[in-house]
Amino acid sequence: MAAPAIPPIRLGLIGTGLAVEKLHWPALRGLADRYVVTAFTDRSAEQAGRFADYSGTDPARGTADRAALLARDDVDAVLVSVPIPHLYEVARDALAAGKDVLCEKPAGGDAEQAAAFLALADAHPDRTFVVGENFFYRDDLRYARALLDDGAIGRPHLMAWRHVGTMLPHEGRFASTPWRRRPRYRGGVHLDAGVHHIAQIRLLCGDVARVHGAVQTANTTMDGPSDLALTLVFTGGAIGSYTASYPEIPVPPEPNDMRLYGTEGVLVLAGSESERRVTRSGPDATARTTVFRGIDNGYRAELVDFADAVQFGVRPVGSVAQSVANAMVVQRALDSADRAASVALDPVPGAGPVPLWRPRGSTGLFDGLPGQRTSSSASFAA
Repeated sequence: MAAPAIPPIRLGLIGTGLAVEKLHWPALRGLADRYVVTAFTDRSAEQAGRFADYSGTDPARGTADRAALLARDDVDAVLVSVPIPHLYEVARDALAAGKDVLCEKPAGGDAEQAAAFLALADAHPDRTFVVGENFFYRDDLRYARALLDDGAIGRPHLMAWRHVGTMLPHEGRFASTPWRRRPRYRGGVHLDAGVHHIAQIRLLCGDVARVHGAVQTANTTMDGPSDLALTLVFTGGAIGSYTASYPEIPVPPEPNDMRLYGTEGVLVLAGSESERRVTRSGPDATARTTVFRGIDNGYRAELVDFADAVQFGVRPVGSVAQSVANAMVVQRALDSADRAASVALDPVPGAGPVPLWRPRGSTGLFDGLPGQRTSSSASFAA
């Protein structure tokens, strides 16, 4: 006899802004067997109405405020997508109300609040509490991590990554959000967007032991540093450089690729949201490129992992501790810039190396996930 079907998680949305519209809802829409949105709230009635319109959710499921939503019996878990300065207080109230919580990143606006997030998770061991990090779940990054785990390039010894892109407050884009342009959290764009890059670095290179950073300000449309140059020493012995710049002037097209150099080969990660590429080269001067199309940056897999944690007790990859570890690399980089000196990172309790996520019950990397993958080989010998 087949096992009885498990009912979907009854999900409440606290905040229905750009992150929900552009990132979370497209993934939730394809997971009707795992989630049903039973309630939503937003400080902006206009935003809440917009969500009801594009999602087809009954407007009657909208509530006046988060206290009303958290008091509902038809909400099992909540997705918290509010401005960074309010993430902690909303997550705290949701956990106190007995809800499981998937909270937008980062875990805290500074080091003190990162510690508060860890304490909050420890205070609610009976609840699933995740601070989201979709880069842990991206198909191309997980594929690259699997190659590294299999020794595809030998011992990694150097990482190099430069990421540059014009940032202006165009309507309908994240950079136009007033609280992002005038952030009340340390680091501005390098905390908001930068934790994704740190997550990628930690997933592929391991934990960071020491950082030496410098910052510059060269974008008048936003507060905080626009440029961050960072030298990293990893606990495994490798070293690396990471440079991120968000100027307001147009810049020539940048490759923005990440390169990992090993004793037996090189791994290059490149591409855009529509097409991502992982290229592995070896000592025989041949390169094999795998192209990923139709993937969603990891939001679907992240929601699947959260559902598995709520429904089956699986330990989620995107734990609070892992998100704190990402945020603390940024915070210590800023400390280093302030002091003009190298700064060591203390291990984050409960974090450690980022696990490689696979669909539950599968030995493969992509079972049940959307997207296409094609591979080709070429020689680059002179």
